[in-house]
Amino acid sequence: MLLQQIINGITIGSTYALVAIGFTMVFGVLELTNFANGSLYMLGAYLSLMLYLATGNFWVSFAGSIILTGAAGYLIERLALRHLRQKGAPKLSALITTLGMSMLLDNLVMICFGSESKPFPNKLDFGRFTIGSAVVSYTQVIILAVACILMLILSLVVYKTKLGKAMRCTAQNMEAARLMGINTNQIIAMTFVIAGALACISGTLVGMYYSSIDVSMGSMIGMKIFASAILGGVGVLPGAVVGGLCMGILETVVAGFVSSGYRDAIAFTVLIVVLLFRPSGLFGKKQINKV
Repeated sequence: MLLQQIINGITIGSTYALVAIGFTMVFGVLELTNFANGSLYMLGAYLSLMLYLATGNFWVSFAGSIILTGAAGYLIERLALRHLRQKGAPKLSALITTLGMSMLLDNLVMICFGSESKPFPNKLDFGRFTIGSAVVSYTQVIILAVACILMLILSLVVYKTKLGKAMRCTAQNMEAARLMGINTNQIIAMTFVIAGALACISGTLVGMYYSSIDVSMGSMIGMKIFASAILGGVGVLPGAVVGGLCMGILETVVAGFVSSGYRDAIAFTVLIVVLLFRPSGLFGKKQINKV
C-alpha cells in the first residue's frame, strides 16, 4: 500500500515539478510571484483537448497547445508586466497584476468551454505491470520519463547555454546585464514562454493521467507549486524539482492513509511548516542585504 502511494506520488509530483520550475524561473529573474502560472496550466490542458476535438490528431494538437500557451505566457509579460517594469512600479503592483491575469484566464476559459468537468483522452494507456504489490501503469512511467527528460533539458539550457547564462545574469543584476548588452526584456519574455510551455505540458499530462479536466484545476495547482517552490527554495531550479516530488508524495500518502479530503490541505500545511522552520527552503540560502 505504501509503495503504491509513493509511486502515485512520484508520478503526480513530477508534473508539479515541471510547473514549479517555470514558477521558480520567473521568480529567479524578476523576484515576482506569478499567480497566473496555475491558470496557464489549466489553459494548456483545455487547449490540448479542444484542438484535439477540432483536428482529430492528438499529438499535433498537443504541440499546438504548447505553442499557444507559451504565447499566452509571452502576452502576460508583454502586455501586462513590461509596462509596469518600465514605469518603475512597485513589485506589489506586478504581483496583483498576475493575480488579475489569472482570474481573467480562468473566467475566459469558463465562458468559452463551460464550468463542468470534461473527459480527457488518455493516449498513453498502454497497459500496466506490477512491482511487488504495487500496480504501475505505463501512463505513469511515460509521465515520469517525460518530466525527467524535460527537467534535464531545461537544466542544461539554464546552466550550459548562452541563453541560460543571460537568464542568470538578468536574475543576479538586471541593470548590470543590460549594460553588458543583454536584452533583458527579451530574456524575461523567453522565461515566461518557457514557464507557459511547461505548464501546458504538465496540465495535459495530468489530464491524461486522471482522464478529466476542469476549470478549477488551475487554482489548486497554483498553491501546490507555490508550496513546492518554497519547500525546495524559491529561485533554485533543483529545489523546485525536489519540492514538487515531495509535495506529490506527501499528498498521495495523506490521501491514502488519512483521508482524500485532506490531500489539498497538505500544500498549506507544508507552506506553514517550511516558513516557520526554514524560510529559505531545503536548497535556498539566506540572503545578505548590504547597505
